[in-house]
Amino acid sequence: MSTRNLKRQYSSLRALMQQQSNELAIMMDIGKAITSSLNLDEVLQVIMGKVSALLEPKQWSLLLVDQEAQELYFEIVVSPVAEQLKTFRLKMGEGVAGWVAAHGEPMLVADAKCHPQVANYVDEQISFTTNSIICVPLTVKEQVFGVIEIVNGLADRSYTEADLAILSTIADFAAIAIDNARSYAQVNALVITDDLTGLYNSRHFDTLLDQEVDRARRYHAPLSLVFFDLDFFKKVNDTHGHLVGSRMLSEVGKLVKRHIRSVDLAARFGGDEYVILLPNTDKAGALQLVSNLRKTLREHQFRADDGQAISITASFGIATIPEDADSKLDLVRLADKAMYYVKGTTRDGVQVADALP
Repeated sequence: MSTRNLKRQYSSLRALMQQQSNELAIMMDIGKAITSSLNLDEVLQVIMGKVSALLEPKQWSLLLVDQEAQELYFEIVVSPVAEQLKTFRLKMGEGVAGWVAAHGEPMLVADAKCHPQVANYVDEQISFTTNSIICVPLTVKEQVFGVIEIVNGLADRSYTEADLAILSTIADFAAIAIDNARSYAQVNALVITDDLTGLYNSRHFDTLLDQEVDRARRYHAPLSLVFFDLDFFKKVNDTHGHLVGSRMLSEVGKLVKRHIRSVDLAARFGGDEYVILLPNTDKAGALQLVSNLRKTLREHQFRADDGQAISITASFGIATIPEDADSKLDLVRLADKAMYYVKGTTRDGVQVADALP
């Protein structure tokens, strides 16, 4: 072999090694960036940036698995038709994303027009044309919990095996980062959550109350506080036992969660006493919520272990900033006083602070 040929081969080998070194460095940077945070929103934002910068898709999505429903839902969508896509859910096994989630294997579709796994009805409903797809699973401990799917490269170029390798590497890092962020969030939730009802515990609620009172005063916005206590609940424990009583407290917590807004804050204050904080809500709004919740408690079919029906009602007290109070202490004192007025008179009723005798 001539010296010139040897030099050419050596030069090609050096170029290949340099390319591989550069790719490895990029992947290491991706790994560090994606796994550098335990905040799920931050992790998802970094994933979005890396996918968009490296693969330049016209559309891409991160879908997560709803294990109970056995469906995929769109957690992130970067697309001109994002709002439409977020209304869709895919069954496990349906479409490319559903197939990847069900089988735990990546899929490269170079030509979507003639691929049997592509869910063409989605394109039809959102007026979009899919040409090329890469979809890879997000897997932790051999369990698929989601997928990343990219659609249509720039200038509608078809994706390649090299693109698949890049996205698979991003997905490996992303799966670890998302799992770590979720675990961290779950641990934090245990610290601030009442383990029986799933609502906030009283300690954390006190912190939230400070924040909301400050916000209400700063922006001159109404803030309502609701205390309620279950009526004659000691009889439930005495008659049916503490295990049944604990289950009743848990059921009440779930009912509260279902009947408040996402911005509202609810906690188990202690024993069978609950508290709900309603930001930007005046007295009339608080009364409406309490009326609905009181009706729900009365009509809900609580049952003992032997199937016997258990009737549960509650006594409610409401106080509002600025109508009744201008401080945290006065707000709590008046809502509590209103609740105890009901407990000492009629039970199963509602009392507002400004109408206390």
